[in-house]
Amino acid sequence: MRLSVSPTRMELLRLKKRILLAQRGHRLLKDKQDELIRQFMPLVKEVIGLRKKVEEGLKKAFQSFVTARMLIPPEFIEEALMWPGERITFEVSYKYIVGVKVPEYRIKKEGDIHNYGLATTSSELDIALKAYSDLLPSLVKLASLEKTLELLAAEIERTRRRVNALEYIF
Repeated sequence: MRLSVSPTRMELLRLKKRILLAQRGHRLLKDKQDELIRQFMPLVKEVIGLRKKVEEGLKKAFQSFVTARMLIPPEFIEEALMWPGERITFEVSYKYIVGVKVPEYRIKKEGDIHNYGLATTSSELDIALKAYSDLLPSLVKLASLEKTLELLAAEIERTRRRVNALEYIF
């Protein structure tokens, strides 16, 4: 990249300051990029493990629910599940990871999931509802971690572009 500059001492000093500032900015951005990647990699491993656990749990819960649907007439299932017994409150807070604002999701449960009569339902429905209820915190944590990964990946990409642009200037 060529600049048209006048050959004066003041211009030389000004350009040296610009180069020093660009080098310092490059070093800071490179450090930020390295730290973002260092924070990103353990989260990827955690998400992979948690996703596997959640998928297995969903599979088991769905199998229990299918079994319950085979044993209980549809109108009884609809009646049993019409009114929610458990109240769930969803909360979002934010934290910063290397300057990136990422969400943390939490849930609070109140009440009992079993608010229906036991005469018209089987224990398979109880097992399925318990499995889904137990899986919900893991599902919320997985959503939080995946959103964090998405935001960190976008920031890594932005930082990488800036670092590459500064390297191109040098």
